[in-house]
Amino acid sequence: MSAFLVTRRQPSKKLAAFSAIATALLITSGCQSLQGTAASKPTSPTVQAQKLENFSINGKIGVTTPANGTAEAQGGSAFYAWGQQNERFAIELIGALGIGKTNIEYDGKTATLVSEKTGTLTADDPETLLQKATGWQAPISQMPYWISGRSAPSDSAPQLDAQGRLISSINGQWTASFDYKGNDKLPSKISAIQPQGNKVVMTINHQNR
Repeated sequence: MSAFLVTRRQPSKKLAAFSAIATALLITSGCQSLQGTAASKPTSPTVQAQKLENFSINGKIGVTTPANGTAEAQGGSAFYAWGQQNERFAIELIGALGIGKTNIEYDGKTATLVSEKTGTLTADDPETLLQKATGWQAPISQMPYWISGRSAPSDSAPQLDAQGRLISSINGQWTASFDYKGNDKLPSKISAIQPQGNKVVMTINHQNR
């Protein structure tokens, strides 16, 4: 992988922290193993495919934050590679909005973020790491379900297409939508947005289908 993102202006510290942890929303899996046709009525997640416990994915993540007071809207992207085995995971980000190469790991007990600009941050779990780094709360532990094309237990109003694939789901203030290639059962893109306009888009290449 190689860095590819160039922002038009020096990113703010807030955006840099958010982008590094944007995986917090769409990459960092947390303590567990990112449109089809017209949606049906909300359907119980239990009828969907099982959550993937072990996987290897890579792709691209994009982050945008809206204008807020005197702060201008900002955005950018990074490449990522993510490997997971049960509760443990390791993620590498390259091109993360000016903060350099970033690694995020979770060993089942401690979540750690290391980057060239922010140094090392640790927490007991990915959600706490996100809160510590950015002050944000996000559905981090839902990601393994979403990557599996399945709504998480704490989601509300999941919507399925005619093929029974998850195409939208809500978790707290985040609304996630899912895109698929052809008849694939696993999503190739996940987009999540908050009412305030914060948005994360994640493309997914599944390496071990």
